[in-house]
Amino acid sequence: MKLTWWKILTVLLLFYTIIAGLLNKVPHLAILNETIRNIYFHVPMWFGMIIILTISVVYSIKYLRIPSVRNDTVAESAAKVGVLFGVLGIITGMEWARFTWGEFWSNDPKQNASAIGLLIYFAYLVLRSSFAEQQQRARISAVYNIFAFAALIPLLFILPRLTDSLHPGNGGNPGFSSYDLDNNMRMVFYPAVIAWTMLGVWMVNVKTRIELLQHKFHEQHA
Repeated sequence: MKLTWWKILTVLLLFYTIIAGLLNKVPHLAILNETIRNIYFHVPMWFGMIIILTISVVYSIKYLRIPSVRNDTVAESAAKVGVLFGVLGIITGMEWARFTWGEFWSNDPKQNASAIGLLIYFAYLVLRSSFAEQQQRARISAVYNIFAFAALIPLLFILPRLTDSLHPGNGGNPGFSSYDLDNNMRMVFYPAVIAWTMLGVWMVNVKTRIELLQHKFHEQHA
């Protein structure tokens, strides 16, 4: 596999994120303390998830316009990687919540909405496995993927803002950037968002290539 410039950049940014994220100076705030370093991991994973799931729904729309194995494969691969990032986001968020809110799961609106959003995408993966015929599976999955993404956005970005929430930037709470994301943190946070997102795109690229090779192999030996 050719190691292109953006893959090298991804590796460098990931190393920078991990090292600087653990060693760089952070503001010492009540309750948060050193746990604020999780912002370099938890939040970028959610950014990456949204971008990767956007890629998935775009390719589902492309499949409905121009049916092709590649369009369907990219949509599926991106959905799987997006779900993985979402699960990692939930796990890192639960660990953060244990230290700052006192428990892993406090039924915070954004926690619940995130869990519902992931369940919707788990259903997408289950739906795909329930059809044996490739074109039928791809077409129905593409339609479901569009509705899944349309449900995810209000679940994550609209509904939590309409009620009380412990998450920064929701329910009247100020966002991180407004009171504690200082210049030292920005020097790590923004590269972290780029790094985790590029890693996700790289994973989608690799998984798509593997799936297409497997599809070609099965066609040749059918």
